[in-house]
Order: sequence, then structure tokens, then C-alpha cells
Amino acid sequence: MPGFEMFGALERAEVQDVLDSGVLMRYGFDGMRNGHWKARELEQALASRMNTRFAQTVSSGTAALTVALASAGVGAGDEVIIPTFTFVASFEAVLALGAIPVLTDIDDTLCLDPAAVEKAITDRTKAVMPVHMCGSMADLKPLSAICKKHDLLLIEDACQAIGGSYEGKPLGSYGDVGCFSFDYVKTITCGEGGGLITDNETFYRNADHYSDHGHDHVGKDRGAESHPFLGYNFRISELNAAVGVAQIKRLDDFLRIQENHYHILEENLAGLKGITMRKVPETGVQNYSFMNFFLPSEALARKAQKALVAEGIDGCFYWYDNNWHYYRKWEHLTGLKSLGPVSRDVELRLSGLKNRTFPKSDHWMGRNLSCLVKLGWSREEAAQRGEKMKEVLSKILSSA
Repeated sequence: MPGFEMFGALERAEVQDVLDSGVLMRYGFDGMRNGHWKARELEQALASRMNTRFAQTVSSGTAALTVALASAGVGAGDEVIIPTFTFVASFEAVLALGAIPVLTDIDDTLCLDPAAVEKAITDRTKAVMPVHMCGSMADLKPLSAICKKHDLLLIEDACQAIGGSYEGKPLGSYGDVGCFSFDYVKTITCGEGGGLITDNETFYRNADHYSDHGHDHVGKDRGAESHPFLGYNFRISELNAAVGVAQIKRLDDFLRIQENHYHILEENLAGLKGITMRKVPETGVQNYSFMNFFLPSEALARKAQKALVAEGIDGCFYWYDNNWHYYRKWEHLTGLKSLGPVSRDVELRLSGLKNRTFPKSDHWMGRNLSCLVKLGWSREEAAQRGEKMKEVLSKILSSA
């Protein structure tokens, strides 16, 4: 990770096809295209790779979440359960629909804790949205059972975990709808882009329409299309889709490289007393884009992260203090800082969030380090990095 490390002839050829036709928009201009429909091609490849009936590409991972929620019927006043550790796009997508994000604790998977989810459900809960953070997954079987018990939607945010699996099913395909990001720093990239997958034909049709101003895409004359309902512009461009067409063909190669590099790092850390690896749920296979581990205390985790950076080990994150990914720094959410007016309902129902804490989440995040696994390393570079990490962490642990 990320896929931009591996740009090459295949990506250039796909983009050149679009430039040669001159058609950058995914809809219309049929006669100019020479049969090239990159967004459609990416959708077909995504659905095939994820073993689902349908896929819809959109302009970003945030758009994918927004379109997925709207297409499945989430709207104003509905509650959506999300984890305390995620990207800000999770609550942005929920709030964009007038719905209410309900922050809920994580466990040692670094994803939604099923027990905490059960306790968070109210009569206004509409969906549970596990976020498969840093390449691995939430424990989907108990989450699915909870959703079935309470008649809730299970919306998978697999934006950071494309290529992983659970019970032999690709992440994103286990729930009602799955979402992906293809932004510049993801395992496969379009530069900017996203996608969603589903086996539900109604949800797919809604997504197809909603992401293009409500166009029903019936017939060849775009100007004569009907609008069954309101929509917005979440379209991906043909240029971005073209990059994705090339990258998805390479996904399995990328995953193999990541796994090999991950295991090299893991072997170096395996013997260190005091290092505990993140839990990967039984039957789960991560995509190996990050190595996540716990140190014995918050103080040691902070010290270790600083020491690793000082020794030139880039890409080792201490998410506990991160502005974008952990609830403690989401002042714009807790303070409801919005350019536009916030509804009274949203204001009232999020009013208690400013002073709320999540000690269980803090217990895991405060001790966690998350280290990026790069595609561009040689095997020797991965080995050298692993040895250096072992050396630094050994000193930190021995000084405790």
C-alpha cells in the first residue's frame, strides 16, 4: 500500500485510451468512445472480484458511504452505529443524510465491538457500519447476527481493507452493502474514486440513479432520461476509472507483495516480550496493508513511536493522537461546527458527545502502533526495516 507505488505501463495504456477518445465523462458521447467505457469496466471487474451481483463506482470513498446509506434507505433522524476509530468520512456521510452517527467502542480488533453495538441500539437505529480499519476486519458474524435480530442494515466500510476476507467472503460482500475507497493512498487507487458492491438489486438501482442526479439511465438519449427521485453528482470520471481498471487487475499481486513484507516484519517482532499483535477475527484474512500491535502501556507506545520516527522508520502511526481517525480530536463533530445550519434534532441528539469518553477504546488505541506496509520495498528493504524496528522496540521494552 498504496497502489501509486506501482504505476506502470498498464495504467498509462488505460488512461491513454480515454485521452485518445477525448471522452472524460462516464455517461453519454457514445459515438466518440470507440467502445471504451472505463467506469463500466471497473464496475464489472469489481463485482467479479468481490463475488457480488452489482457494483457502482463513484467519485470517492466518502461518496460510496453516502450513496450506500441513502440507497439502502437511511435518512433524516435514523441512527447509524459507527466505531470510535475510523476516518472522519464515516460520520460525514451519516450527517450528510440528516442521520445521526452513534459512536461506539472498539475492541482488540481495532474495529466495532459487538457487545458495545448491542448496547447502543435504540428504536431509532437503522444501520450498523463496521469500519475495517488498517487492512483487517471487524468480527462480522456476531455483528451480522445482531443486525438480523434487530432488523438492521449491515453496511461494511472496507475502504482500508480491500482484498481481505471473512469466512471466505471478500470484505464488503458480507453485509448488505460494502464500500471501497480508491483514493491516492489506498491499496488500489484511481487517484480519486470509490465504489460500492451489493447483491440487492434495489440498492444497486438506487445507487446507480442517486449518484447521477437521479437519472434513471433508461435509453440512449441522456436528455430524455427520467428522474425517479432526487440525487446528487457523485460520478467518477473516465480518467480516474481508467487508472482503477488497471489497478484492480493487479490487486492480487499487490496483496501477495504486502503479505510477504508483512510477514518479514512480523518475524522480527515475534520474539519481543511485551508486543501483542492486533486480533484478527477467526476465519478472517487481512489484506496486510498495515501491521498493528500493542505495547504494554500508553507511555511506552508514545515513546516507541517517537523512537521509530527518529530512526527513520516512516509510516508508523500513533492513531490515539490523530486528528482524522480517532474520536478524541473530532472537535468539529463534537462542537457541531458546520458552514450550514444543523437541524435541531441533530443538535439535541449529539449534544452529549462533547463530554463523552470511551475508556475501552482508549485502552486499545492508547497502546497501539500502526505501521504501513509498502508495496515499493524490495525484500531486502523490508528485512532491514524489520531488523531496525526490532532493535528500536527492544530498547524501549528493556527500559520499561
